[in-house]
Amino acid sequence: MNWNDIASVAVTLFFIMDPLGNVPVFNAILSNFDNTKRSKIVARELFLALLILFGFLFAGNAILSFLGLSQSSLNIAGGFLLFIISLRMIFPKTTSRDEIDGVEDPFLVPLAIPMIAGPSTIAILLLLSSSQPERVAEWSIALFLAWVGTTILLVASPVLMRVLGNRGARALERLMGMILVILATQMLLNGIRDFVSSL
Repeated sequence: MNWNDIASVAVTLFFIMDPLGNVPVFNAILSNFDNTKRSKIVARELFLALLILFGFLFAGNAILSFLGLSQSSLNIAGGFLLFIISLRMIFPKTTSRDEIDGVEDPFLVPLAIPMIAGPSTIAILLLLSSSQPERVAEWSIALFLAWVGTTILLVASPVLMRVLGNRGARALERLMGMILVILATQMLLNGIRDFVSSL
């Protein structure tokens, strides 16, 4: 196993899952629940998100074959998605109190999907599983490590918000967004290069 590649993919997935950006939203949505109920909801949503992500990782080739998608198209689409997500991290949209108050028990949506198992994360997993299917065990480890890191931050979110504050969390999220812009650009360039080569 190439642990350098595993670490690189795990960090990328961790950034895309954007736990720091999700911390304020998780806290706001779950603010009306007591600690016991809150812990149960967070655990349930994190587990559901992990199952969904593993499903896309293991079924990546079958999904792409069924839809007739090429490697270059997935690279380009994933790059675009990642670029949009990273811009939202750098220039976050404020969530209104009415939107948050309207959520009761957030089953599956919006915490598991799209906040953790979002389109960019799914696109990256499809790309990894289709380009190097023989290394799916390594990508599974990377996904699990990224998920563990996300879980730790989200479970500790009340403490984290007290320590960092809103400004500190926003600053870290924007830094992660800037790194993702670079990764998105590289994905787009790789997709364009592969497409031109296939002509």
